Amino acid sequence: MITYEDIKHNEAISTYIRKADESLIALGFTEHSFAHVGLVSKRAEYILSTLGYDSHQIELAKIAAHLHDIGNIVNRREHSQSGAVMAFRILDKLDMDPTDIATIVTAIGNHDEGTGEAVNPIAAALIIADKSDVRRTRVRNNDFATFDIHDRVNYSVIETSLDISNDKKKITLSLTIDTEISPVIDYFEIFLNRMLMCKKAAKALSLEFKLMVNGQALI
Repeated sequence: MITYEDIKHNEAISTYIRKADESLIALGFTEHSFAHVGLVSKRAEYILSTLGYDSHQIELAKIAAHLHDIGNIVNRREHSQSGAVMAFRILDKLDMDPTDIATIVTAIGNHDEGTGEAVNPIAAALIIADKSDVRRTRVRNNDFATFDIHDRVNYSVIETSLDISNDKKKITLSLTIDTEISPVIDYFEIFLNRMLMCKKAAKALSLEFKLMVNGQALI
């Protein structure tokens, strides 16, 4: 079996992730490199392990998380679909089991808002793990005076956590935001569709999605 560690340390894949992020740097996007895919992998693992999914499914989710943004090397637009095609070629070349490839490709192709759906547990975990990555360290613009709304919202986040309740009925994204940097309404302007996607993905995992900002329930 091809493992997450195999994928994580594959030199070609690392090159694709790095080069995809370079394209996003040129476009002014926040960080989508190894810190992002590493956090998404850990959160996908946390979600599925907490809900009792087996180690094989967790491994597939971590691989999907590591590969999910490589399509940005082609174009930011429809990067989930192009990334899915790239992932298929990579994993097929590595002789991964076709059923596992199909699961991973499906998750990657469905992770982006607008076109994606939580069609299986791996896809659902990837969606929540990806869309919940809001943090100050994703901002690469060093000039606060030129921050756009995405920079302001991410930079305003002082603390973030994603937690499943003890009864395994709720998953909560909790954010502590400096409202002097970005008001809560700015967060909703750019992330509302993502949070609604998380809500649908949580439902697919028999969870209720909650968003807490500065101690107040917003979703």
